[in-house]
Amino acid sequence: MRETDLPQSSMPDATTQMKKPDARDAVRALRPSQIREVANAGFGVPDVLPFWFGESDRVTPAFIRDAASAALASGATFYTHNLGIAPLRETLARYVSALHGPTSADHVAVTSAGVNALMLVAQLVVGAGDRVVAVTPLWPNLVEIPKILGADVDTVSLVYGKSGWQLDMERLLAALTPDTKLLMLNSPNNPTGWVMTRDEQRVVLEHCRRHGIWIVADEVYERLYYAGEAGESAPSFLDLAARDERVICVNSFSKAWLMTGWRLGWIVAPAALMDDLGKLVEYNTSCSPAFVQQAGIAAIEQGAAFTRELVGDLRASRDHLVRALSAVPGVDVKAPPGAMYVFFSLPGASRSLELCKALVRDAGLGLAPGSAFGPEGEGFVRWCYACDPARLDAGVQRLKAWLERQDAARG
Repeated sequence: MRETDLPQSSMPDATTQMKKPDARDAVRALRPSQIREVANAGFGVPDVLPFWFGESDRVTPAFIRDAASAALASGATFYTHNLGIAPLRETLARYVSALHGPTSADHVAVTSAGVNALMLVAQLVVGAGDRVVAVTPLWPNLVEIPKILGADVDTVSLVYGKSGWQLDMERLLAALTPDTKLLMLNSPNNPTGWVMTRDEQRVVLEHCRRHGIWIVADEVYERLYYAGEAGESAPSFLDLAARDERVICVNSFSKAWLMTGWRLGWIVAPAALMDDLGKLVEYNTSCSPAFVQQAGIAAIEQGAAFTRELVGDLRASRDHLVRALSAVPGVDVKAPPGAMYVFFSLPGASRSLELCKALVRDAGLGLAPGSAFGPEGEGFVRWCYACDPARLDAGVQRLKAWLERQDAARG
């Protein structure tokens, strides 16, 4: 049968033929990852030194990999409880209790990575038209996730000065109006390394209590903290808040145990949310893989010494990189108190995406543009220092040589 022989009602009209298969407007409006854009520019470029992603160049420790292998060998390949296997939830509860005070397994949920945890908690408390406030510069996922759900996101920027990145408390409190549904914070912060003090947390917590504002604290870098005693974690809202108030803390195995590729995280939240959170896990991922959860138990139960050693190594790498960058003309850098990055300024960083693409192309150096973390980050670039100091030295030499070439071209 020819198309002209079809009944008129069966033929596509002009409107149907012309309409494109677009995603929702809220999704189309999301900003793409500029870090990925820079990394993609590095494909095919020989001998690039990549410092753009937030992960170590070391593999996951053997005792964690061995635990996963043993779990696989024993047949741990089936679905688990939506909120995680009981032994891991109990292990996490003991771990959180030791760091931040009494916490029961009823307040803990296991997730398929920290970013999955952030999406889940946003789905739990945020809806279309809700107002969310985020402290920036910030890993873009925290700003963009509420937008997927139709929320409006306002930002309050940290301030850069002689002491590095600091919070303007007056500006933040002014932004946390009674119509605010949620405050999103990341401390220690990606990309700046800023750490919120316990006194600052206390002020913010009291303010949010008065206005009924939820706090979602992304604390995945809490163990990567250099301002306290060895092994001490960064200040946490869990140190101050009761477990059944409007405070949700998100964490991950990625950083403190070098498990970025394993995709395993957890949430500490009011027990009253857990049934509904379980529904969301079911409709997102169903559960985390059983053998990966077994590896998580090993990470916590056997990993204390490893994490202390890792933090010592990261502190040394941070200090090494800050000293080396400080000797480069035109660079302004401060040693951050937490995380695994230095966020610094240099000539040309006012257009940081173009700068970082040029560094990849012309110097074989991979850094993350400051604009990837919001307009508040423009003028800076991020360098992940979770690697061998010799590799850092090679990167600094490439940066210095490239800057010298730029000066000569202008002269």
